[in-house]
Amino acid sequence: MTFTRTALLAASLSAIATATAATARAETLTIQTSFNAGDFSTQYLTETWLPKIKEMTDGRVEVVLSPNGSIVPAKETPDAVAAGVLDGDFTSVNYFSGREPAFAIMGDLISGYDTPEQMIGFCQEGGGEAMMQKAADALTAGEVHVVACGPYSREALPARVAIRTFEDLNGKKIRSPEGLAAAVFQAAGASPVSIPFSEVFGALEKGIVDAADASAYVNNDATGLHDVAPFPLYPGIHSMPSMQFTINKAKWDGLSETDQTALRDWWYSAMRAMTVEVAKKDAELAARDDAGDKIEVINWAQADRDKLREVARKQWEEFAKKSDLAQEALDTNLAYMKQIGLFKD
Repeated sequence: MTFTRTALLAASLSAIATATAATARAETLTIQTSFNAGDFSTQYLTETWLPKIKEMTDGRVEVVLSPNGSIVPAKETPDAVAAGVLDGDFTSVNYFSGREPAFAIMGDLISGYDTPEQMIGFCQEGGGEAMMQKAADALTAGEVHVVACGPYSREALPARVAIRTFEDLNGKKIRSPEGLAAAVFQAAGASPVSIPFSEVFGALEKGIVDAADASAYVNNDATGLHDVAPFPLYPGIHSMPSMQFTINKAKWDGLSETDQTALRDWWYSAMRAMTVEVAKKDAELAARDDAGDKIEVINWAQADRDKLREVARKQWEEFAKKSDLAQEALDTNLAYMKQIGLFKD
């Protein structure tokens, strides 16, 4: 009896030691996001998808997400990842467009893709990841590994006047960030106005602008924009900002090939699931609003979307002249867009 109890105790202690060792070997990656602490995206990823990393790697890898700017300013995440201050980032690519024009093309090809799924496909299988890696290398000399990239939502366009067709853009004052977005709106006949995001509500309310580049429908609803802009364009016609998922190169090389594959698969699965969830919430709110008598949700015909894309293409081509990488980024996008039928030539 004594021997049996001793053997059982030894076995139990051995099992505990083994489990403890396994836990000790787990790689915990601190990833800074460009999501804010209270965002739906942060909550959704933390509650639904972070636990899946442990499952997919048998406990060998864990990820901790930190909110936008919590460790370093968002535009400095590539440098922080390269230096090992961050293990990685999960950030909107647009933050880096001022440092290398290719990031503007890769971050938001204004009026380019019709759906997030198309752009995720570009990243995952159409050369997007490799192109994003070249852009990252331009900033960090190869110290950052791009794991994945892609968007999770298409932004709506809140408007205080009805903009039912491409031609209706003519003469409209539209709040827009400077750069590619402003160039596309201007080429379409609108007058872009650069004002801070914090002033969008007041600008719409006072009629300073007729419409505004703001956010996804669910976010615009939450901030009350539709109270002063009751003609939202949904699904949106312009912006679909892309995210990137990067890891410090040394950290990445230290992971097994199995865990590297698991992390990439995890990210794309999470983004596709979040795309579905956000689209569902957007659609529910848009249907609710359209059924009432205070808001008219406007959905452009495909012909009008195609007209805007053709106008936008000329602006992409002008912007791509800013650097060799920007031109390569545009060529890579166009090749994939032709492959999936968004352009014929």
